[in-house]
Amino acid sequence: MAPSALDRLIERSLRQGAQSLYRNAPLYDHLYAERKDDVAFYVKMAQRHSGPVLEIGVGTGRVAVALAQTGFAVTGVDAMPSMLKQARTQIAGLPKTVRARIVLHRGDMRSFALGQRFPLVIAPFNAFSHLYSRTDVERALAVCRRHLRAGGRLIFDMVMPDLAALMQDPSRLYRCADVVDPVSGERFAYSEASHYDVERQVRSMTLQLSPKKGKAQPRAVPLTHRQFFPAELEALLHYNGFAIEERFGDFAQGPLTENSETQVIVARVRRRSR
Repeated sequence: MAPSALDRLIERSLRQGAQSLYRNAPLYDHLYAERKDDVAFYVKMAQRHSGPVLEIGVGTGRVAVALAQTGFAVTGVDAMPSMLKQARTQIAGLPKTVRARIVLHRGDMRSFALGQRFPLVIAPFNAFSHLYSRTDVERALAVCRRHLRAGGRLIFDMVMPDLAALMQDPSRLYRCADVVDPVSGERFAYSEASHYDVERQVRSMTLQLSPKKGKAQPRAVPLTHRQFFPAELEALLHYNGFAIEERFGDFAQGPLTENSETQVIVARVRRRSR
């Protein structure tokens, strides 16, 4: 059956929400410059499970650069040319020995094939939150299985669904701290609006950037994240051939609690029952 006009509209909206924030890679880096706990965690996991490392959703290279500086070979995959361009710019300024450890590819996490296997596959900072359907999840986890060596680990993190945030009034703007565009230097008032699609479990946010002064145009950046609840995530992993080995509620490896903002998962390929 051909998709309806509504289905096509929803698909276009999800695609915009999966790409818009990442088109301005310098701004992305600026927004998340203080996010460092996850970087230290993934370096620690690489030291535990060894490399080389495959990073899905490598983005601008935040984690990949740290891994390479620690001595690990990293292959990074991302769907967004803008993010890969920013990553290559940053990598170009590294010492030659560190640069040589990083290889980047453009690819869709649901379908890429490198013809290599790794002892560690990682997907940091909500990369899997852009898998909006069961089919998307199945395809992405199949890609992970194909790229894991025997005994390897899949490690990723994603946001813990926040019931209060999911219930926010979609007509209201929630004020955040001001943002300075790292390229133009212009200051913007930053607010967020949020809508939750209960059926699809997708939270759609709009990042509103309003210039404080000058001639800059207001910006509205959509961002869509699929929400995965812990038991649901465990079932999806199980029925796609994985078992959760460890699960944390933060990057300090604390327990998952009602106050956790993040789910951190360490999974292995599940042994088949005889």
